[in-house]
Amino acid sequence: MDFAFDEKTEELRGKLLEFMDSHIYPAEPVFEQQLAERDDPWAMPPVVEELKAEARKRGLWNFFLPGEHGAGLTNLQYAPLAEITGRSIRLAPTALNCAAPDTGNMEVLAMFGNEQQQKQWLEPLLAGEIRSAFAMTEPDVASSDARNIETAIRRDGDEYVVNGRKWYISGAMNPACQIFIVMGKTDPEAAPHKQQSMILVPRDTPGLTVKRGMHVFGYDDSDHGGHAEVIFEDVRVPVENLIAGEGDGFAIAQARLGPGRIHHCMRAIGMAERALELMCRRAISREAFGKPIAQQGVVQDWIAESRVKIEQQRLLVLKTAWLMDTVGNQGAHTEIQAIKISTPITVEWILDKAVQVHGAGGVSQDFPLAAMWAGNRTLRLADGPDEVHKRSLARRELKKYLSEGAK
Repeated sequence: MDFAFDEKTEELRGKLLEFMDSHIYPAEPVFEQQLAERDDPWAMPPVVEELKAEARKRGLWNFFLPGEHGAGLTNLQYAPLAEITGRSIRLAPTALNCAAPDTGNMEVLAMFGNEQQQKQWLEPLLAGEIRSAFAMTEPDVASSDARNIETAIRRDGDEYVVNGRKWYISGAMNPACQIFIVMGKTDPEAAPHKQQSMILVPRDTPGLTVKRGMHVFGYDDSDHGGHAEVIFEDVRVPVENLIAGEGDGFAIAQARLGPGRIHHCMRAIGMAERALELMCRRAISREAFGKPIAQQGVVQDWIAESRVKIEQQRLLVLKTAWLMDTVGNQGAHTEIQAIKISTPITVEWILDKAVQVHGAGGVSQDFPLAAMWAGNRTLRLADGPDEVHKRSLARRELKKYLSEGAK
């Protein structure tokens, strides 16, 4: 079993690590300062566009997307690169045009969009010229079961009419967000998994109202476009804006969420690595009860456990990436669910211990740990809550033995 990265991955890792040191990390305090000084509370700081231009010039661009539209990397090649970007989660993924929700939306358009949809929306997204949003979650239903979605998409002649209310629509507060991929029901009487469809709704369409930005553990997340409540009132778009066909929405969502889940886990490992680094540096630099915190047994236990947990999660994520490349997303379904369950909660534990070692500083704005914790904690809800994945995973395990009983 070969655990080494291939030549192309090593080359890109070297370039990306240098870019992180020369541009991303030095830009972090600039980014924070520009956030504080901006007039528009949702505008992206100018340094972001500067970083994007530099990253694209260096060929550090669209790593997430395989095939002709992206960088042509496999999941296994992308995994260590995404991990590196997770070390500066608020800047690096965006700088490389590898930030959600645009990544998933570009995957949808690349896989299911027609030629016109790709030309009008995918191409500017790939170029980093615009941003996008994915409107699925609703406040009035349990959106962990996508069949509950109530937003209506009804055909009226040569148009579809959209009515509904969505919330926590990531990126929608960003002024550069120009297009929404909206999931709703076209046929409530169809089979449960054929009721939903997806449709493209430009931001400036009459009847679409971005009502407010939602907070996440007190953060507005304006640094990456926020999470909006969005109202659709008799929003009319041409029938050509439908993605694939009526009733394909659920299948498209599943195709979109598989890569998204592993991408989140890849980046979360990078967050954990940086948290461990900060924990160690803080433990060495502070004294309590006459000796460095690093000499306290409980802190040494946290550091050791963190290293073990990171290595375990990295290996499971890499195995999952390899399976996705070799047997497809469906063949890697068990492993995708396993990492979606285990990685965020493991990284949450590491971040919690890093916060503890930092004391009051750990919950302050002077260190990235509190924001990292809040962002990582939401991953246990995003793309399906833990409990839904555990339910599905358990059913798959039980099915093996139920079939034995039937024999």
